[in-house]
Amino acid sequence: MIDKIHEECGVFGILRNKKVNVAGSIYYGLNALQHRGQESAGMAVCDTYGEKGNIKVHKGMGLVNEVFHENHLNEIIGNIGIGHVRYSTTGASNIQNAQPFFLKYLKGTLALVHNGNIRNADSIKASLEKEGSTFQGTSDSEVVATRIVKERLKVGSIEEAVVNVASELRGGYAIIVMSPRKLVAIRDPLGLKPLCLGRLEDGYVIASESAALNAVGATLIRDVEPGEVVTLTRRSITSESSLIRKTRAHCIFEYIYFARLDSRIDSIDVYDARIQGGRSLARRYPVEADIVTGVPESGITAAVGYSQQSGIPFQIVFYKNGYIGRTFIKPSQEERESGVAQKLSVLGSVVKDKRIVLIDDSIVRGTTIRKLIDMLKEKGAKEVHVRISSPPFLYPCYYGTDIPSSNQLIADSYSQEEIREMIGADSLGYMTIEDLHDMVGDLSVCKACFDGKYPD
Repeated sequence: MIDKIHEECGVFGILRNKKVNVAGSIYYGLNALQHRGQESAGMAVCDTYGEKGNIKVHKGMGLVNEVFHENHLNEIIGNIGIGHVRYSTTGASNIQNAQPFFLKYLKGTLALVHNGNIRNADSIKASLEKEGSTFQGTSDSEVVATRIVKERLKVGSIEEAVVNVASELRGGYAIIVMSPRKLVAIRDPLGLKPLCLGRLEDGYVIASESAALNAVGATLIRDVEPGEVVTLTRRSITSESSLIRKTRAHCIFEYIYFARLDSRIDSIDVYDARIQGGRSLARRYPVEADIVTGVPESGITAAVGYSQQSGIPFQIVFYKNGYIGRTFIKPSQEERESGVAQKLSVLGSVVKDKRIVLIDDSIVRGTTIRKLIDMLKEKGAKEVHVRISSPPFLYPCYYGTDIPSSNQLIADSYSQEEIREMIGADSLGYMTIEDLHDMVGDLSVCKACFDGKYPD
């Protein structure tokens, strides 16, 4: 059972026009995308100046700095490569589903990384199995890789195979395919998943977020258009637009929570969007209070916006222990329940006798926010007024976000007043669906987890 919403994955691709090793750049790019997935990491690298088809892959379970060590980066040498960090929403969390997927076939080799959910993956898999294909894992990414290989046997180029297969896919996705000489990237026609293109002095980078471009010294050129297929070689960059359509539905939660604060997605700075979200909350739900604060790290920027709009001073209230990581010690139930207190502690001198506005990005089950309110009041806070920078979650997501079934969502079972009582807040206000435009202007966004209107 979760109490935070998670993204599925981050993807990264790089091609350099000289004989250098890109493994280190992929490592730094994946580090910059680590927030998008912490279950597994991997990369595939090839030397376009060397033996044809010599793609080398290394992947494993854990964080980027746990999976890769210096010896790995020295062994997988080449000037073209892709990388991946994973958080599973479909497919079990195991090494069989870690990416990149690497396949050998009659015409060569292929590696693939994927972020998102393919809604019709089961039917595609069933057709492939009838044709004799077998699968190592259970993820839809492996299904897509296998389908592309099948199509590549029928057509003249890898980019043509990607376009043909993408026309069959339904869902949200950002995919980068690597052949021994090319990178081919595609973004779903609705634009649900982010993907951007950057330039190096001697090559190009494609990544889920512009923060990953910055991490390797690349300059953002533009976002990949929804439905666009971009092909990179040592000699050229080309674009295929046959799948582009007018309807767009960018994921609003990239701006609320998923993306890194220093990223720019579809011409909108994530930092600015979150500031505007906090300002909207202040206009919608004013309250008399002494300080405004945010839940680290996701609520901090919206809290600054609330403070700017309301004039109530912003204060740091929680100390976050940055050294709390994953543990192999199996915790007791009591220890699991105290997990929030292990990561965050309250600065008692700041909150004593204060009326506090507490900002967070979401409430899923309510257990975390309830614990934080208890901690604040135990340290002497007089009042805690909760403001949430997203509307109530009422519906599951089918596009690569782990919003669970409705019966696991607190807002599906209880009214706003009942939730306020359950978490112990003195008042509670959610971002309204109408106010989301304050964050992203006229950008067309998917709000299905709030209103149940799924794009197609």
